[in-house]
Amino acid sequence: MDFVSPIINILPRLWDCIASRKNYICGLQEDLSSLRSAMDDLKNVRDDVNRRVKIAEEQQKMWRRDQVEGWLKLVETMEHEVDVIIKDASQQLSRRCLSGYCPKNCHSSYKVGKRVVTKLTAVAELRSKGDFSDVADRMLPALVEAMPIRPTVGMDLMFKSVWRSLEDDHDRIVGLYGMGGVGKTTLLKKINNEFLQQGTHDLDVMVIWVVVSKESNARRVQKDIGERLGLALQEDASQDARARNIFNVLSKKKFVLLLDDIWDRVDLEDVGIPHPDGRNKSRVVFTTRSEAVCGRMDAQKKIRVECLGWQEAWDLFKEKVGADALNSHPEIPKLAAIVAKECGGLPLALITIGRTMASKKTLQEWNHAITVLRKSASEFSGMGEEVFPLLKFSYDNLQNDTIRSCFLYCSLFPEDFEIDKEELIQYWIGEGYLDGFDDMNEARNQGHDIIGTLKLACLLESGLNDDGDVKMHDVIRDLALWIACECGRKKDKFLVQARVGLIEMPEVEKWREAERISLMCNDIKELTEIPTCPKLLTLLLQRNQLKVVPNGFFNFLPALRVLNLSWTTIRKIPAAIIELVELQYLNLSRTGIETLPDEFKKLMKLKYLDVSSTPRLSSIPHKVISEMSRLQVLNLYDAYFGDWEVEGCVGDGSGASIEELECLKHLKALGINIKTVHALQRFFNSQKLPRYTNYLGIKECQSLTSIPPPSSSSTLGNMKCLEVFDCRNCLDLEDLAISWMVGEGHNRFSSTLERLLLRNLPKLRIIRGGPLPHLCFQNLRFLLIDKCNALKDLTWLFGTGNLQILRLFNCKGIEEIICGGVDEVEEFSRLESIWFEDLPELKSIYWHALPFPSLVTIEVHRCPKLKKLPLDSSSAKNTLKSIKGSKRWLDKLEWEDETSKSTFLPYFTFRPVE
Repeated sequence: MDFVSPIINILPRLWDCIASRKNYICGLQEDLSSLRSAMDDLKNVRDDVNRRVKIAEEQQKMWRRDQVEGWLKLVETMEHEVDVIIKDASQQLSRRCLSGYCPKNCHSSYKVGKRVVTKLTAVAELRSKGDFSDVADRMLPALVEAMPIRPTVGMDLMFKSVWRSLEDDHDRIVGLYGMGGVGKTTLLKKINNEFLQQGTHDLDVMVIWVVVSKESNARRVQKDIGERLGLALQEDASQDARARNIFNVLSKKKFVLLLDDIWDRVDLEDVGIPHPDGRNKSRVVFTTRSEAVCGRMDAQKKIRVECLGWQEAWDLFKEKVGADALNSHPEIPKLAAIVAKECGGLPLALITIGRTMASKKTLQEWNHAITVLRKSASEFSGMGEEVFPLLKFSYDNLQNDTIRSCFLYCSLFPEDFEIDKEELIQYWIGEGYLDGFDDMNEARNQGHDIIGTLKLACLLESGLNDDGDVKMHDVIRDLALWIACECGRKKDKFLVQARVGLIEMPEVEKWREAERISLMCNDIKELTEIPTCPKLLTLLLQRNQLKVVPNGFFNFLPALRVLNLSWTTIRKIPAAIIELVELQYLNLSRTGIETLPDEFKKLMKLKYLDVSSTPRLSSIPHKVISEMSRLQVLNLYDAYFGDWEVEGCVGDGSGASIEELECLKHLKALGINIKTVHALQRFFNSQKLPRYTNYLGIKECQSLTSIPPPSSSSTLGNMKCLEVFDCRNCLDLEDLAISWMVGEGHNRFSSTLERLLLRNLPKLRIIRGGPLPHLCFQNLRFLLIDKCNALKDLTWLFGTGNLQILRLFNCKGIEEIICGGVDEVEEFSRLESIWFEDLPELKSIYWHALPFPSLVTIEVHRCPKLKKLPLDSSSAKNTLKSIKGSKRWLDKLEWEDETSKSTFLPYFTFRPVE
């Protein structure tokens, strides 16, 4: 019994083992089929997961989860292992005998069958793990994404300036502005990449780059920012909801938002941008073509991106041209420098033209390039296709057609020309751009506003005299000519050959289709042909050597509105000027004309007539002026003519009278010379003329003892438009009464006075009316006093905060400029030039040192009692260039201290002993 019992216990186990092995062997076919099906199912699940991952990564900017990545790798491994098992199992099945029911090798079949069953279980288990609810997580965006950028030339100093601003805690919003093509975007990219390179100071700062562009809106800016932050902003969500999503993310971050190419205000709050401040340490930096946009963006720092200096421009141009072209002939580098200068330091033009010239290796090609650039830059390869269309966006973005027309008009002036603002505005008025104003000052104000708008848009620049002049960048001028000629389609619409060395007028065939012609600043001596120009509106012939305007020249210019013949030597205007029935602006200043012809009576639409500085103009016939009834501006200042007739008092009725001027109902600005006491008395008794007078000259007025003359109803204090007051050679003049009273209802001396010229008035003394006000002479810029021996001081200048030039000559009685008794003095903050000569009694300019923050030159001659200048070591810092005088005078000068003396000695230049 003991032997049988163990056998009985083993038999069931043995049978189970044999049965399981039998199942592995006999069920191999069926198990293999199940494995294939399970593996196919697993691969389908894998493909579904891969598809979900791809969508998440490519469309939703997400990262696949590590768990998913690991599972996919396991499936890849499983697929390989299953393929091996299926291959082995298939071989075992193929070796069976008895029609496939009996294996040849039971052990091998058993092993393969077991592997199939085991793998089937593994596949099922792996399949169950592939049911992922989420296959990817939100991607953590990089703190800085590198921007592609070309090598920068000449931007190092500008970049350092901007970077310093970014390091300044006060400058949280920084605006970079400048004309198109100047390199603003390149500079912004360099800033972006600098954050990537430095990356040590602010490891947690996120840099966000967004191109705004002209057509952009808040939703598009939100979309770009959302993508950068990894936010899936819903297209159908409201702008406010999208803004909240962006704000919730950015309010927890320190960020630098770089906005490129802004054309108008981007409301940060509407987009969802937390306002940058000292608490969140964030910043916004943007680029724009308009300084005005910097203001609308509340920029704490505005930085103008300037064109390159010559050396940087030359380096960039040489880089684009390449050594092969530059070295192909010894003379080409000289010609290349001329071409580069035509680009005016504008990187876009330098790059475009440089690339074009890279294949030019002959002198003829380079000389041709210079000719084309100077004559019609739009025809140069790349300029009309690449440069001008990009720059034209600034023109298109101007507020209205009036401003656009005013901009195009500036192209009529020569390259690098200092354009006088007032002259430019008068052209615009003559053209009808500034209509609709009853007050000339309002029209002028609008003109100045337009100039300011064009400067803010970087389409005009300040001239050397920032107050009085503007100029155009050469490439912007070429752009304006291109636009004016309708982007190159009508090349004769503007005919501009200004300051190009012409010695004769262009052929009249070129005039036929022109609307505006500018031949100013040439050497044209005569007009040899009679033009036919039915569309011509503007003709500028000033600053030529013209002596005669031929009869018939004006016969076929029916639409002409603006004519400028100033700075020529013509003496006579042909009678055919009456054919100019539309003429509104006529400038004959600084010419040799001797009279205003009777034909001027027919110029019924004339609004502007300038015959100032005409030393031969000796007569104006009766009623010529009064018949030009629409005149708004009449300037006869510094003309020889000044013998105005006065009805019932002076003259025979054949000449112009003061009463004719009063008949001009539309008169808003007057420049006048007066040479008789009766005319001056009549002038000051007029209720109209003093009010509109800008330039007043009183010359050779014998027997005149006071200004204004006795019994005058007006004073200089009523002349609120007066800019220049010029009194000379009135030898009997004793009193100049300047009445001023501060307070409502009282007169002030002209608030617009720019020049006060007192010459050869030996008996003159100034009568002051009332206490010295701070506002008296507040806009006086130029003061010249010559031969006024009765003057003792100029303390009446107290308050001249805008005085720039001070000239005192031959005044025998002046002892002080500003009396020592004055406790306070306007500190001449804008005074640039002092010139004292032949002032034998002058002892003091002022009793203590003054800052003189703008002073450039001091010149003193024959002022033996002036022993001390109002200077100390802190005066005129960084502005003074020279002090001129005699060595004897210098040796006698007294100084505040040795430091002051050593500071100013290097600026002295000497004249021979006086």
